[in-house]
Amino acid sequence: MTYEDRDISTVEPDGGGSRSSASGGSARHPHLPVWQETILLLAGALILAILIKALFVQAFYIPSESMEPGLVKNDRILVEKPSYWFGGTPQRGDVVVFKDPGGWLGPEDVSEASNPVTQLLTKVGLYPSGGHLVKRVIGVPGDVVECCDQQGRLLVNGKPVDESAYARPAATGCAPGSSGVCYGPMPGVKHWKTQRVPKGMLFVMGDNRAHSADSSYHLCTPNETDCSDSPWVAEDLVVGKVGAVVWPASKFRIEHRPDSFDAVPSR
Repeated sequence: MTYEDRDISTVEPDGGGSRSSASGGSARHPHLPVWQETILLLAGALILAILIKALFVQAFYIPSESMEPGLVKNDRILVEKPSYWFGGTPQRGDVVVFKDPGGWLGPEDVSEASNPVTQLLTKVGLYPSGGHLVKRVIGVPGDVVECCDQQGRLLVNGKPVDESAYARPAATGCAPGSSGVCYGPMPGVKHWKTQRVPKGMLFVMGDNRAHSADSSYHLCTPNETDCSDSPWVAEDLVVGKVGAVVWPASKFRIEHRPDSFDAVPSR
């Protein structure tokens, strides 16, 4: 065998081995076209937005003046949901967003976005949605809520609650001899008292007490004989707790539960 024969057999023994090794080391996957990558990115973002809305946080807007002075009509808020995971339930003082218990919303409160793009963004949680109510939890299961003491304060389980830090009282007193304000107004009634809040239910009120169609508004008065007596909101209708005000930007803040109810005894 000559030198030339050995050289040829070393480089190309069978015409395939060395080529196979070389091609395996330099294999490359083809890139997707830009339009396909764009569609995949948009689909991923859409799925992520839906998951975030379903599990973690959702945007809403304030539909009326019922939560003034803290939350003003058309404010944009973020509602967080993890607080009520794993058996957690709304607590006194929480500001919550919930679905209509039945007949609480007027036609102007349930209007939907007419723009198709806005409708889509609303459904996936990228645009604030309406059709819900925003109120503050006053009574939880077992509580008895009463209006009011001589200073116009609500009583929860017999304990007066100072809500002056966030609530706007009615301009007139609850009863003769009161201080001239009332944190529990009800049309034509100076005094009212609930039954115990049933299991799985909540008693809620707006912070703008004279302009809120809330639990006290739907409570039967002593003089009514034909009413549904349905002031409660089922806990499973609650979407979540207001975690932040995000618009207008000048009002951005994180919402915290007030300590007004800390001294209220359990029932």
